Amino acid sequence: MRILHLSDTHINHAGAPNRHGVDTTGSLRGMLADVRHLEDLSAVVVSGDLADSGAPEEYAVVRDLVGAFARERGIPVFCATGNHDERGAFAKALGSGHLDPTGGDRADSRLASPEGELAAASLVDGHRIVTLDSLVPGKVYGYLGTAQLDWLREELRTPAAHGTTVVLHHPPVHLDNALQRAMGLGNPEDLADAVRGSDVRLILCGHFHLQIMGYLEAVPVWVTPGVVNRIDLTGPAGTERAVRGASATLVDLGSPYGPLFHTLHARDPRAGETVYELDEARINEVVAREGYK
Repeated sequence: MRILHLSDTHINHAGAPNRHGVDTTGSLRGMLADVRHLEDLSAVVVSGDLADSGAPEEYAVVRDLVGAFARERGIPVFCATGNHDERGAFAKALGSGHLDPTGGDRADSRLASPEGELAAASLVDGHRIVTLDSLVPGKVYGYLGTAQLDWLREELRTPAAHGTTVVLHHPPVHLDNALQRAMGLGNPEDLADAVRGSDVRLILCGHFHLQIMGYLEAVPVWVTPGVVNRIDLTGPAGTERAVRGASATLVDLGSPYGPLFHTLHARDPRAGETVYELDEARINEVVAREGYK
């Protein structure tokens, strides 16, 4: 099982560079073009923030570009919601987020909740992929509600032949970083409880726009860098710098040493150029206003 893991495409519906001057559609096109020679892919995963504003046109871009990549290879696509996404527009374009190579909905199981959370599960050659919905409308941080966690526990009661990969936007792990502590998953201990003792082999996330490897209980957690940009942590302590350069991850679950992760970087003559910078005062303001409480 080899997965192309994308995240944080942040497609701008206007079709023009975003407020930081980044051509978001161009970044996705470039990333997909540069990974076209990857062999033996079994699936594409997009772990949230597909859209930037949640406009329907933004989901159409992701559906068409990622869908064409998957269709050429005869593989499914699995998308999860992020804090920039809008559930109604997401569902209208992508259904459950689990798509077969022709673009049809292929979810084997879907959560039904009063909040309309978009969680689903599918089997791919004995591997189960579960997408969770950590979106809290109007908030930057993420949270998994009781109904969704109960649904996840019920799904995991029956093991899959080759184990389960869980996909969600907000990481349940973080570096010693103020923004990550405040803006990640608000209740990682509840997710840990839900996967404890199950067949979950891997958790895939996005949101932080940089690569991190950690563990939740004994389960590896991989955070992939963003397609729209990546965060460069070589700046002064207490600050954040985003730089140009679309990135993704090749995830290999089939290796005897797996899961293996290889970070992929699109070729870009402007890679590394600063997109934006936040000083310590600005970060403290954002954490106070937007952080999980």
